[in-house]
Amino acid sequence: MLSGIKVVEICGIGPGPFCAMHLADLGADVIAVERADQGAGRANLVNRGKRSVAADLKTAEGRELVLKLIEDADVLIEGMRPGVMERLGLGPDVCRARNPRLVFGRMTGWGQGGPMAQAAGHDNNYISLSGALYHNGTAAEPPSTAITLLGDIGGGALYLAVGLLAGVLNARQTGQGTVVDAAILDGSAHMMQLMLSTRNAGFFGEGFNRGNNLHDSSHFYSTYRCADGEFITLGSIEPQFYALLLEKLGLQDDPRFARQWDGKRWGEMHQHFTELFQTRTRDQWCELLEYTDVCFSPVLSPDEAAKHPHNVARQVYFERDNMLQTVAAPRFDDQVVIPGPIPRFGEHTDQVMAALDDAAASVWR
Repeated sequence: MLSGIKVVEICGIGPGPFCAMHLADLGADVIAVERADQGAGRANLVNRGKRSVAADLKTAEGRELVLKLIEDADVLIEGMRPGVMERLGLGPDVCRARNPRLVFGRMTGWGQGGPMAQAAGHDNNYISLSGALYHNGTAAEPPSTAITLLGDIGGGALYLAVGLLAGVLNARQTGQGTVVDAAILDGSAHMMQLMLSTRNAGFFGEGFNRGNNLHDSSHFYSTYRCADGEFITLGSIEPQFYALLLEKLGLQDDPRFARQWDGKRWGEMHQHFTELFQTRTRDQWCELLEYTDVCFSPVLSPDEAAKHPHNVARQVYFERDNMLQTVAAPRFDDQVVIPGPIPRFGEHTDQVMAALDDAAASVWR
């Protein structure tokens, strides 16, 4: 779907490379400019589908290579601290002077401005300051982070991707590029808008504190340990789904469970469910509840998820070179796209530089 879009990625860590991989998965031509002193290492899954070029950006030759690469590029992605690209001589003004159409994507945790902009941080720091971490976990335990998913990917890489594609559309209409300031802080805060709206729906009871909401306290929207130490999840919010859950569990005539939204009794009912689900294994609960409208699913590891019949039917996972990977998402016209291979470090340096030399020579012919 993104055939004809050229992306130059100044390689870093975390959300920037993932965003570039996502664009490559969708058909963009992504050239990953990797640090020349980094050398070859283990295969990096987020480099799949890209072309790898090694360069030292602290040298005039390395900087000129990047400037040549962006001359016909649609997008540049960088994930350094604010000001680093400017000090390298590759800031937005310099790059867009070479290519006015260029969309300059900047991926950081705190954003390009503000008092925290120059401070170091990681995924859990950004989502804690944005407020996105606060409601994860129960009131009895510290908030738990979902390891890159909520911050680096959800609040960072995917927001950068949307911003870049919006910038490309605008550039094609106006001939002018833009600078996209994608901050994990901003994105993870924006992701809370739906949750903030649930205050009016009563999911958080009185107030908006931890442990005072449907996700932390209710018995019908929770995660439970089974007899074998594995886990299952329930999400039986709607009355018809809740009624079916009670029927499946043999509790339809138990008066304790008749008033689903009586928050004062959630603790007692949650304890009952805790004890109940520990009487059978995860597989036994799957036999009873899976593929029904109870809103149920087992908690699976990635290796287990790859073998689940639904994921197998949709071809969600695949293996290449003995490494588990996921297919491209979303899908278009119901087509499953298996992304390109992972390049060796610097594999395409000679190829890309030769193409640049040929392009430069053609100007003088």
